[in-house]
Amino acid sequence: MRKLQYLFMTLAVLCMASPAFAQSTGGSAPSWVPIGAGIGMGIASGLCGIGQGRVAGSAAEAIARNPGARAGIQLMLVLGLAFIESLALFTLLIVFAVVK
Repeated sequence: MRKLQYLFMTLAVLCMASPAFAQSTGGSAPSWVPIGAGIGMGIASGLCGIGQGRVAGSAAEAIARNPGARAGIQLMLVLGLAFIESLALFTLLIVFAVVK
């Protein structure tokens, strides 16, 4: 728990220190939008993968408990996986819309 607290405190300090670099002495400032979009897409894809794994595991457990309800469980499994995958695709579309 203590390590997690130190991690979040360090991240907060690093995020608060970014205004110190706001004034540049010359040239154009680098654009952080593509880097942020890439990190956001990575987080969205990772969480969608975790969600799909949990859905598939729960469906397998439900079929093991009640094999007679296989058709309904399989229908809900495919529907749930389609919704989860659509979230990742929507994130990809937003990334392409923001980063040109």
